[in-house]
Amino acid sequence: MPGVLKELAETVPEYDVLVVDDGSKDATAAVAAAAGAVVARLPFNLGVGGAMRTGFKYACRQGFDRAIQLDADGQHDANEIPRLLAALEGVDLAVGTRFGADSATYEVGATRRSVMRALQLGVRMLSGHRITDTSSGFRAYSRPIIEFFATNYPVEYLGDTVEAILIASYAGFKVAEVPVSMRPRAGGVASTRNLKLLYHVARLVVVMISTVPLRRRRRP
Repeated sequence: MPGVLKELAETVPEYDVLVVDDGSKDATAAVAAAAGAVVARLPFNLGVGGAMRTGFKYACRQGFDRAIQLDADGQHDANEIPRLLAALEGVDLAVGTRFGADSATYEVGATRRSVMRALQLGVRMLSGHRITDTSSGFRAYSRPIIEFFATNYPVEYLGDTVEAILIASYAGFKVAEVPVSMRPRAGGVASTRNLKLLYHVARLVVVMISTVPLRRRRRP
């Protein structure tokens, strides 16, 4: 995380940075504050969805017109932020894809890639959007969708990626994918692997199927 905050300070010094400390027991909050970031400390772990809602609520209260989401593991290149923001001129949610022309060599495991392709197909069938990197956490948001997600963002694992795209689509927001350059993670490990990943994907498939009536009601 220190490297990510340093890169943000050097690349986009004019932007405010919020770090959500999701109930950690290490020095996350102290390190973030020392780097000049605003820190939102949650009393206990709420997961990605809870942390994201915290970020959206903060953005609403501060009156921000745009918000960028990026991970603390070093995968997301701060130099790509202007590209994501530029996409918001025509859409509400811009999703950075690691499989675009600039990042065609990005490698993921065979199991994870197969899951990603299946989710890509599901999202396309249900929302009409062709998103090749549905699990990307490098995203830009417009003011209207910031306000919407402050109270409607999904809280289950993988809901923060795939389900968020579907919810946004069903609510009438415009979604687009933007090719960006990504790097291998500089620290940490993937949050789910193998059987655990398959369990969460199975849960997500059930959620996706259950949203079909919602799609028909909101998207004639």
